[in-house]
Amino acid sequence: MAKMILTAVFTVLLSILFGCNTVETGNENQKPSPPASTATVDAAEPAFIKKTYTYKTVDDVHIKADVYRPDDTKLRPVVVWLHGGALVMGSRQYVPKNIQQLCQKEGFVLVSLDYRLAPEVKLPAIIADIRDAFGWINQKGPKLYYADTNKIVVTGGSAGGYLTMMTGVCVEPPPAALVAYYGYGDVDGNWYTQPSAYYLENEPLWSKDEVYQAVGGKVLTGTTNQTTPTSRQRSNYYHYLRQHGLWTKEVTGFDPETERNNITPYCPVRNISFRYPPIMMLHGTDDNDVPYEKSAEMAKELERHNVPNELITIPGAGHGLQGGNKKRVDEAHSRALAFIKKNLK
Repeated sequence: MAKMILTAVFTVLLSILFGCNTVETGNENQKPSPPASTATVDAAEPAFIKKTYTYKTVDDVHIKADVYRPDDTKLRPVVVWLHGGALVMGSRQYVPKNIQQLCQKEGFVLVSLDYRLAPEVKLPAIIADIRDAFGWINQKGPKLYYADTNKIVVTGGSAGGYLTMMTGVCVEPPPAALVAYYGYGDVDGNWYTQPSAYYLENEPLWSKDEVYQAVGGKVLTGTTNQTTPTSRQRSNYYHYLRQHGLWTKEVTGFDPETERNNITPYCPVRNISFRYPPIMMLHGTDDNDVPYEKSAEMAKELERHNVPNELITIPGAGHGLQGGNKKRVDEAHSRALAFIKKNLK
């Protein structure tokens, strides 16, 4: 019973973390339908529509992107959303409402990306998907959905925040700017390679046999389909990895003790140069999943390379900026949206 209650609570937290404004995926050949949004838009403005595309196919796996945009042919700046979920769960269908509303109000193209999930594939394949997605945006975007690819801002939360940071080192040309919500600049620090006291004390002690039932099957690009393991089921697997300090080895495919050189290319904090895009980071000081220090370390390294950056610290806030002072959290979100707008306008 305790496990059932805890997994139910985690499902609610997932909905908070990812924005969980779930949008049904459309067929690529169907007329796109409007996204779920409460944004108020002038009646004279074109409708904000969504269409789903396959940006990459690997064997029989179709990796997709949802593209939201005003229903016209005007070239428009692009916001790319990268979902979180520890790289083992989550979906492009979860786009925070405030990001959707900003894009609708300002007339930006919003591209929400899926990518293959670990552990069925490893981190190098995930980063290859992200790199290929931006190649697709740059090559196909201008004609396919009228994207102004000279103006791209990337944003995401948690693992999506990590991937956002990675686009600054793995995408050519680099995006105009980045917004990383409670992200991390390394994947092999002690916080991931050592057992987590928080997960040992606050989660059931999951058994290997139990959690591995949700992984190891076919390659997934999302965990919302009813025929595949759900985010809730795969979250138990994630908790098991954190309890045993196994996340890095399972997700990257490399041993953090003996193969650090193989992991370094996937740690943005160790790959910053003068070409790195301007970035805003948001992080709560009481984050028990991704330590606040991960963003602080990024800020320090960015300063060392004279890269424009801003770290918005929310005292008392946990993962997903939950539990912090509401006024300060709202202000942080507003500043992030203003940063996106500034770098696209």
